[in-house]
Amino acid sequence: MVVGDASLDIDLLVIGAGPGGYVAAIRAAQLGENVLIVDKSDWGGVCLNRGCIPSKALISAAHTYEHAQHADSMGISVENVKVDFAKVQAWKNSIVAKQTGGVSALLKGNKIQTFQGEVMFINEHEARVFNDAEAPRYRFKHCIIATGSRPIELKAFPYGGRIISSTEALNLPEIPKSMIVIGGGYIGIELGQTYAKFGTKVTVLEGSDHVLPGFEKELTKLVARNLEKVGVEVHTEALAQSCTKTDNDVTVTFTVKGEEKQVTADYVLVTVGRRPNTDGELGLDLINLKLTDRGLIEVDNQGRTSIPHIFAIGDVVPGLSLAHKASYEAKVAAEAIAGHSSIVDYKAMPAVVFSDPEIAGVGLSETEAKAQGINVTIGKFPYAANGRANSLNAGQGFVKLVGDKETGQLLGGQIVGPEASNLIGELALAVEMGANLEDIALTIHAHPTLTEMIMDAAEGALGHPIHQLGK
Repeated sequence: MVVGDASLDIDLLVIGAGPGGYVAAIRAAQLGENVLIVDKSDWGGVCLNRGCIPSKALISAAHTYEHAQHADSMGISVENVKVDFAKVQAWKNSIVAKQTGGVSALLKGNKIQTFQGEVMFINEHEARVFNDAEAPRYRFKHCIIATGSRPIELKAFPYGGRIISSTEALNLPEIPKSMIVIGGGYIGIELGQTYAKFGTKVTVLEGSDHVLPGFEKELTKLVARNLEKVGVEVHTEALAQSCTKTDNDVTVTFTVKGEEKQVTADYVLVTVGRRPNTDGELGLDLINLKLTDRGLIEVDNQGRTSIPHIFAIGDVVPGLSLAHKASYEAKVAAEAIAGHSSIVDYKAMPAVVFSDPEIAGVGLSETEAKAQGINVTIGKFPYAANGRANSLNAGQGFVKLVGDKETGQLLGGQIVGPEASNLIGELALAVEMGANLEDIALTIHAHPTLTEMIMDAAEGALGHPIHQLGK
């Protein structure tokens, strides 16, 4: 590459190579754009390297360990089950390497220019990309900002040593004897439950009245029950106040309804949310890009910012911090740049927690639908009545469908139970297509499968349940 003040011309500059950035780059290249993508870290962003993929690998390993210890009910006894955590971490890292290598191959295969380094805007049409070796300057027609987010740091619990974020929690060299998790949202519960299954004594401090506060209590109470089964101590309505550290442990002082308590552990994992990466050397202030009070970039329904040729997607814009949301917005933005009329529509945006049992939802919940004044009909079917679930020794959970009682249209659905993350895809498709409950009930589902529960729930919502007694 050329180094100096002469600008190199590019159609599209994509800043960030996570599930938003790399998807935007690929779609734009498919549409004929000359694309440069820049990331200061590894291809795949937080999701592939420090989030979604490594966490699910550890979760899978913990499930396997737990199942091996508790297969007696199926007539299988396994003695002396042990965890070699160094090998678990090596296996996890191999999964990450495979995924990130795949992204790199896709970028190369789509003839996308890549640069490992950082970006700083010079003006609305030019940016400097730089690393320790070079600092070329580019003039771009369009830009997509996809710089993602990072864990929020609490002033009273600064990261370092035995106070860790999710990034460090995914890379611990050993299984801790004990851990305090501040924040009972999806990251805290996923990682806390995983380490508890490996044998860590886990304490969760959550500020609301139940864990996973983004979901209704009828879904989360099953997760709470399983947390208790693996020895996790959960304090709700808890506020972490301060800590004292030694070389070997951390003591956290917290209050529950005004009562002060303390707990000591090897590590404190802080999982209280994520902050958009819109500050620092990117130089958004230099181009006067409009941000919200929370540092998010304001965009229209195509991802266009206050500067019309600059777009933003993913965790840096309002909405849930979801990898698949970023990928969806990426395709919309790339197509808008190419002159297409694509716009975002979040009505069928699924949300998943890889807890035990898993929780997944899409569309409107019963509470949300009623808040909008909709007269709803509910169909609910338990895992315990499904043949395939029982044959998997997985009879815990249920499928719940929310329909419009007047029109029969499916408004949304929630699932708590094994494989909820995979099952939610059918409901997301149904909501996206505007399907009604009868469409689902009339769709022939293979037997014996977990998907039959969706059909059974639809039949229940319509008032003619087959595999459960009517009210």
